[in-house]
Amino acid sequence: MTRTPFVVANWKMNGNTQANLAWIESAKPQLHAGHYRCDIAVCAPALYLTQLVDGFKNTAVMVGAQNCASYEEGAYTGEISAAMLADVDCDLVILGHSERRTLFGDTDELVAEKAKLAFSHAVMPILCVGETLEEREAGRTIEVVTRQLRAVLDVTGIMPFVAGAIAYEPVWAIGTGKSATPADAQAVHAALRAELAAYNADASQKVRILYGGSVKPGNARELFEQPDIDGALVGGAALKSSDFLGICDHANALTE
Repeated sequence: MTRTPFVVANWKMNGNTQANLAWIESAKPQLHAGHYRCDIAVCAPALYLTQLVDGFKNTAVMVGAQNCASYEEGAYTGEISAAMLADVDCDLVILGHSERRTLFGDTDELVAEKAKLAFSHAVMPILCVGETLEEREAGRTIEVVTRQLRAVLDVTGIMPFVAGAIAYEPVWAIGTGKSATPADAQAVHAALRAELAAYNADASQKVRILYGGSVKPGNARELFEQPDIDGALVGGAALKSSDFLGICDHANALTE
């Protein structure tokens, strides 16, 4: 693999100060030892970002948020801007996660605005795309994910994702215990890379495309062996540091 593997933990709406500290302390021995040559990030609820920034100091672990506002600043009670994420040394932000799209109404256009603002403040976006079970059964997977990707690239261009990432997360596989087969996931990743190439062929080979959808230590290696799967966006298995580091071990093996 020419692209450095990238494994991202998405804690979703989980955690508390004590549990977070325990996670960080249990993971630190491996992280401090320079054991990993793959890139690693942990994305947490906004309340805990400063705890993670402090906790992962002197390690190579990046810290990410799970969302940001589509506005620069102003009277938007409850929102958190990209500038605020940058202010607390947040490196990354997950945008367009299926839970944001389905539960909170994030449209393709809204995700594009968020990505544009995040990149303008040097907070690198991880753009999520993925189809529902109904869309998959209707044979619309490639149509849906390329539409979601194009909606953002038409606003931001490709370069934000050379530093950030794209994450393919089939909605039907998130939190269900089901996962796309490595071959099926690879087919979608290849289609996404082809779409990226339409914007910039050279840059498309540098963008990391992650797979998200019930990734575990038991299925990670087979997924990571696919040529266009460059790592994982990990949900449930990221809540236990041992499981998450087990996935990182498989990504790390690809750098040897």
